[in-house]
Amino acid sequence: MLVAAAVCPCPPLLVPEVAAGAAPELDAARAACTDALGVLAAARPDLLVVVGPAAERSGRGVLPEGTRGSFRGFGVDLGVRLGRDAESERELPTSLAVAAWLLERTGWSDAPIEGLGVGEPLEAERCIQSGKGIAARAERVALLVMGDASACRTLKAPGYLDERAAPFDAEVARALGAADVAALKTLDAELAYELKASGRAPWQVLAGAAEGAGLGGALLYEVAPYGVGYVVAAWS
Repeated sequence: MLVAAAVCPCPPLLVPEVAAGAAPELDAARAACTDALGVLAAARPDLLVVVGPAAERSGRGVLPEGTRGSFRGFGVDLGVRLGRDAESERELPTSLAVAAWLLERTGWSDAPIEGLGVGEPLEAERCIQSGKGIAARAERVALLVMGDASACRTLKAPGYLDERAAPFDAEVARALGAADVAALKTLDAELAYELKASGRAPWQVLAGAAEGAGLGGALLYEVAPYGVGYVVAAWS
């Protein structure tokens, strides 16, 4: 059963070495992510599953503990690993590499870890069913859910300005902050794709896992730097 969840954005800029001189701009986001991970640790889970978008097929599916990732593609010779106890020849997608960095930064050692890379086009029902399967894996399951909201909030945003982006992000932030499972299940997948919201599928995995768990939520952070919506929330 799902006992806790943390929702975090997944821009590589969260990693100070990648952000370089711009690193202080996301200090508040890093602090919020740390607080959200603290909620996971306090829940004392038997299993932590980290879910995030995976653009490449090689990064999709289940990723075992010990899977490595890096930020070399962003010009930084920095490697990370999901957990500590095993080795894997698979490679973490960027979203889960950011998650691994967050977990290493907070010294996570409370439970076994497993990754799940989710393709952005994955339909809602399959996401929900995947979440239900994860929740049934252990008596106490926690989720770390990585993903960004829209990338169309300003003229200089990666997806340019789209007037639909701000209302979409506002509803996402409300649903994540309120642990509104029903609202997350019915997110418009096509609209999310058009707005380049990479978190849609992972959020719907969360919705499936949380069904019937009776968790409450708290919105810890909501900002759109660089024209991209970043949301941090904790469920417990």
